[in-house]
Formats: sequence, structure tokens, C-alpha cells
Amino acid sequence: MQKLFIVRLFALAGAAALTLAACGQKTETDAAAQAAPAPDYAVIAAAAVADPGRPGGDRADDERRKPAAALEFFQVAPAMTVFEIEAGSGWYTELFSHAVGVNGTVVMQNPEGFREFVGEKIDARLADGRLANVRQSYTNFDALDADDGSVDLATWVQGPHELYYLPESGEPLGDPAGSYAEIFRILKPGGAFVVIDHAAPAGAPETTGDELHRIDRAIVVDLAQEAGFTLEAESDFLANPDDPMTVGVFDPSIRGHTNQFALRFRKPS
Repeated sequence: MQKLFIVRLFALAGAAALTLAACGQKTETDAAAQAAPAPDYAVIAAAAVADPGRPGGDRADDERRKPAAALEFFQVAPAMTVFEIEAGSGWYTELFSHAVGVNGTVVMQNPEGFREFVGEKIDARLADGRLANVRQSYTNFDALDADDGSVDLATWVQGPHELYYLPESGEPLGDPAGSYAEIFRILKPGGAFVVIDHAAPAGAPETTGDELHRIDRAIVVDLAQEAGFTLEAESDFLANPDDPMTVGVFDPSIRGHTNQFALRFRKPS
């Protein structure tokens, strides 16, 4: 009996030692992860814009869109899953594809109605598997093509105002509250949601989204917070104080140089 007791005692001691070792290893791993340096966004952006397979038309927008500053605000990292809402023809897709690397994924989403405008450009960009970590998705904004809690980062560049745009069909591109709820649904706990859009004057009505393709920052913040997000940071890297914000974004006097706000929200862990 005494021998059996001693054997059990040694077994328990060994198990405790293994547990402590595992805890120590986990602590060291977590500490190493926390100590990992941030990606060098200037280097990533430079590599993305210099990619020889990138469509030549992209280069006209590089200076004004400030790719390195954008990546830094997005906080994209290797191996992330990025859901790019309203990706258009894919200028930002190029940046995300390079930033997440071979172990990451980028979902390039557009409403079905956009296919006739950007479909051929997207096909050319993705031809021959050049951006192998990118897949297309065509849905409305309130029916996103992703599983619950599967996305690290959702982005919506120059897009939230589209919720108030009425196409010729008269059918909106998504219910506003339902669209923000969808973004919240697909994000992992702790995931980020980044918005960039053309600014409208404070207090401007939702209809400005249809009339001028602009939106009051406060509308975006209110909808995001109602969906459960917390506003974490904002940036003025695309601000233009000379924009009167009272003309449409396609007006020759301001096109390509609108005052834009940038907001980063976080889904609670």
C-alpha cells in the first residue's frame, strides 16, 4: 500500500511539473507574440505598388491614397483574414494581399449590381492566380459571404454612404442597421472594422449619401456603436480642409481630393 502511495505521489508530482512547464511555455509564447515587432508598412506598401503584375491604372491613385499610412491605420498583419467590403476594382486589394501573405486570405466583396462596372477589371487583376490569396464575393451589404466570427479585419473604404444610394432599380444595396450587424457577425471577438468615407458636413442627412456620395461621420459612428462596436481610433491622413463638402464627390473641382475621415472600430473580445 505504501509503495502504491509513493508511486501515485510521484505521478502527481510529475503531472504538476508538466503543467507548470506547459504554463511557462505558454507564457513565454504569449510574451513572444506580444513582443513581435509591428509589420513594416512602408516596405509592404512599396512592394505592393511596385508589383509588376499590378494594373497600370492603379499607379495614378498611389500618391493621394497614401498606401503606407492606410496599411498602418488598418493594422493589417500576416496570416489575417481580411473582408474587404465594396472592394471596387481592387486598388486596396493589392495592399491587403501583400500584407496578409501566403497564409492569409482576402475576400473581395462588391454588390452584385457593381459587377457590370468592375467585373472585367477584377478578372484582369486576378488572372492566372496572380493574387492567389484573394477570392471574390458578390452580395449586398446586409448578406455578407463569411461565417460567424471568421474574420480578423473588415474594411469599408468610401462605402458606408452607399447604404443610402438608390440605384435605378430602386432597390437599396443593404439595410443600414442590418449591414453593420452583418459586419459585427463575421468578425472574430477582438476583430477590427475600419471605415474610410467622403465627409459630409456635421448634421447632414442620410440622403446626402445618395445626392453627393458623402456621409456625416456621426451617422457611421452611431450605427457602428449600435451594432456593438467600440470606436478605437481615428485618423486625418486623408483629410482635406479645403473641401467645401457641399459638392458631389465626382465634381471636377474636388474629385480625387475629397475630405475623408478614417475610423477604426473594435468588436469586444
